[in-house]
Amino acid sequence: MKKAIIIGSGIAGLAAAVRLKLKGYDVEVFEANSYAGGKLSEIKLGAYRFDAGPSLFTMPELVDELFTAAGKNPKDYFNYQQLAESCRYFWEDGTQLTASSNRAELFKEIEDKLGEPPANLEKALSKSAALYDTLADLFMFKPIHKLSTWLGPKAFKAYTRLHTLNFNRSMADENRRLFKTDKAVQLFNRYATYNGSDPYQAPATLNIIPHLEFNRGAFFPIGGMHSITQSILKLAQDLGVSFHFGHKVEEIKIENNACKAVMVNGQWHSADLVVSNMDMVNTYRKLLSNQKQPERLLRQPKSSSALIFYWGIKKSFPALGLHNIFFSDDYKEEFDQIFNKGTISSDPTIYVNITSKMQTTDAREGGENWFTMINVPNNQGQDWDQLIAEAKHNMIAKLSRLLKVDLAAYIEEEDYLDPRRIESKTSSSAGSLYGNSSNNPYAAFLRHPHQHHSISNLYFCGGSVHPGGGIPLSLLSAKQMVDYYVPEAK
Repeated sequence: MKKAIIIGSGIAGLAAAVRLKLKGYDVEVFEANSYAGGKLSEIKLGAYRFDAGPSLFTMPELVDELFTAAGKNPKDYFNYQQLAESCRYFWEDGTQLTASSNRAELFKEIEDKLGEPPANLEKALSKSAALYDTLADLFMFKPIHKLSTWLGPKAFKAYTRLHTLNFNRSMADENRRLFKTDKAVQLFNRYATYNGSDPYQAPATLNIIPHLEFNRGAFFPIGGMHSITQSILKLAQDLGVSFHFGHKVEEIKIENNACKAVMVNGQWHSADLVVSNMDMVNTYRKLLSNQKQPERLLRQPKSSSALIFYWGIKKSFPALGLHNIFFSDDYKEEFDQIFNKGTISSDPTIYVNITSKMQTTDAREGGENWFTMINVPNNQGQDWDQLIAEAKHNMIAKLSRLLKVDLAAYIEEEDYLDPRRIESKTSSSAGSLYGNSSNNPYAAFLRHPHQHHSISNLYFCGGSVHPGGGIPLSLLSAKQMVDYYVPEAK
């Protein structure tokens, strides 16, 4: 059998392992960490369990597809349920809003709490659905680096709709045109953060994102987000994929413009093809340092990062749900601090994910596991120790104020993840969560393709290449790489 070696076992690396095995390859995965999943891993602190990274689950059919492609019943490996509500929102003036998954209830709640007419919501979500219908096939489900993508019927349909796509208008400007209330604008602007972008710079085409949450639904994986990793890992192992944890790839061997092997612990492991699920910047800088570097791509501005506190809270908060957002009073200033000044706002928007709301075993009795996150700049050499201390103080003060409680008194377990640790644990360049920034209209075209243009047998998948970061896009990157670029094993 022809051999494929995969560098990294993030969600895309796991999916690629399954798909390459089904394509007839003998697959080995080398992972520097002692566990699989990359950002999609877990942390345990005392009686509390936390999903370490991504916390929102949409498009579950992309996970199911891996199992059905292998001739397996997805439910034998992985189960999930649709959420009755997608998120709860809190503002400083006391406004609170629960975004129901029921469309009529959602519209009524937004009208009652924010004063936004239902007609505006209907128009915004219809436009989001239209963006998805026009662009998803081109920018999500097919590789943009293949000419055939731009010659198909979907492409020609999109060409006739270019005037409706708002490439040259920012998300914030478009939302200001769609909604009459500041809070509704803020609520829809936040979707730029789903790929680490600034709504005041990113193109309005990113308004495609609300369609996935509001029109198609949000879900919760039974067992938490980490169960996605565990289920695909088990599928890969059941299919015969070999995993080598704690084995860091040190170099990719290139001879005569062809990829031949990878070096691990000073030893070469030969392969017929190599796939890097490692961040593409660090793949070049660390593993392909002797090769010509695609500087234009490598030097693109990076997405935002995150500061996450994992707090074991010895108290229950009925007002909170699975997903919770505590908005900044000055959203534009918050993004200006992150993207233009490289620092953290003193009034950050705070996201709190509490999986124990759905899975009581994730926290001790009477307690809750708080994944508490703010968006921060990627690592540019800032004094992170000082920034973390200041941010923690401001976050606790804000949450205590809005929840009318001394939150610090209830924190009994704590750990944190900052851009430095994110880069160290996941090899993400500068600790950015989504690779290159999407803060310009051409960002989608400034992502690395799935196959090296001049080195044969070298492939790429994951959040730093096309189509982008996040669970759905990472899964699609693996699918596109295998379906469109990798030949059948013979």
